[in-house]
Amino acid sequence: MKTTKPLFRFDLISLMPEMFQALTDYGVTGRAFKSGIIEMNLCNPRQFAKDAHNTVDDKSYGGGPGMLMMVEPLVKAIESLKDTQRKKGFKSAKVVHMTPRGKSLSHQLVRELLKEESLIIVASRYEGVDERINDWVDEEISVGDYVMSGGELPAMTLMDCLIRQLPGVLNDEESASQDSFVDGLLDHPHYTRPEVYRGIKVPDVLMSGDHEKIRTWRLKESLRQTWNKRPDLLAERLLTKEESRLLQEVKREQEQGPYN
Repeated sequence: MKTTKPLFRFDLISLMPEMFQALTDYGVTGRAFKSGIIEMNLCNPRQFAKDAHNTVDDKSYGGGPGMLMMVEPLVKAIESLKDTQRKKGFKSAKVVHMTPRGKSLSHQLVRELLKEESLIIVASRYEGVDERINDWVDEEISVGDYVMSGGELPAMTLMDCLIRQLPGVLNDEESASQDSFVDGLLDHPHYTRPEVYRGIKVPDVLMSGDHEKIRTWRLKESLRQTWNKRPDLLAERLLTKEESRLLQEVKREQEQGPYN
């Protein structure tokens, strides 16, 4: 059953809108769109181009390789989407541009963006975008220090992160709250059947039925994973007394020899 008004609306500006079918047609996000929890509108800036060829790119002033996306079609697309959102009863949307020079995408940033009820996301292409677009952009976001062919995949990454946090999207409401990074730590190891596979056994504590021991084990292993793989996360986090004690245990165990 569809809701009367979606919990969140995305307006995407993209030269390749077909790519977003990966979100609307499959998996958790696909179910969210089909149920009406999420709404998305795709806007190709070519419809705002001035010439018969629907040109949206041009050479860079001063020379250099590649082409730049022109500012006018993008600005007109943003303004058109803002007008549409107002007519649909949404507040003025924050405009996000997916770009390598943006703020790194993190769970904290996702939580901040969830305070909005709609976003306009610019998924640009080519060598770059006319710098003047920034007068219409509220937030620049990057998904990592690497080069991609366009902003569509980064935009989908951002959208997936946001969508799974919304009420009613996941079958188990606790799943999102227990993901990695939610509390500043990596997730603990998980196991399922069979109990033994090629001699590798599920940890006994998980089979014990003792919920307090399981909770403590999971927290300790979460700290172990974070210490070994992302120690930078621990440097940014204020540990509780229990977490500090368990982390010290992890360090002592690893000093004594390989962890089994």
